[in-house]
Amino acid sequence: MLPSQASIEVGSAMALMFIRHLLSVAILPLTMTVLIPWWIARNAGTILQLGVDPLSIVIQCAGVVTLAVGLLLFASSLRQFVVRGRGTLAPWDPPKHLVIEGPYRYVRNPMISGVVFILFGEAMLLLSPSHLAWASLFLLLNLIFIPLLEEPELESRFGESYREYCRHVSRIVPRLRPWTGVS
Repeated sequence: MLPSQASIEVGSAMALMFIRHLLSVAILPLTMTVLIPWWIARNAGTILQLGVDPLSIVIQCAGVVTLAVGLLLFASSLRQFVVRGRGTLAPWDPPKHLVIEGPYRYVRNPMISGVVFILFGEAMLLLSPSHLAWASLFLLLNLIFIPLLEEPELESRFGESYREYCRHVSRIVPRLRPWTGVS
């Protein structure tokens, strides 16, 4: 039995969407959380080793937890972009629909927050001042980029629904209770 034209088109669309997501993840967060930290470690001579004193070990354990929180936050945010937004995390292929579900009910930029947690987790795990500087720089750049470029673009695409969302959900500091979309 031959597959129908419709099932071939659906399969092709799913494969294309998968490739779009894979490409956006490879270019953006993978570069920020793996390639740049690897380059920093290589140039600074940083290696992963267990701390030699109790404080170092506590910092490294906190780093593992911070890294895990970042991965979870990033993955759940990305899932929302796929399922609800019908787009990718890349600025050149953004979601078609405003995403205000999942972690977006608590904070407007959970994907960036996830990457920031990953970077600070790496710095703590490696006990690396160079990685701490990179995490801080990444955070600072996003604190500038998001309000100057990303938010105006989102406002122009989604209008009043985005403005309403911004009135209730903070850019960086999460809400204690999820926003339900009801004023």
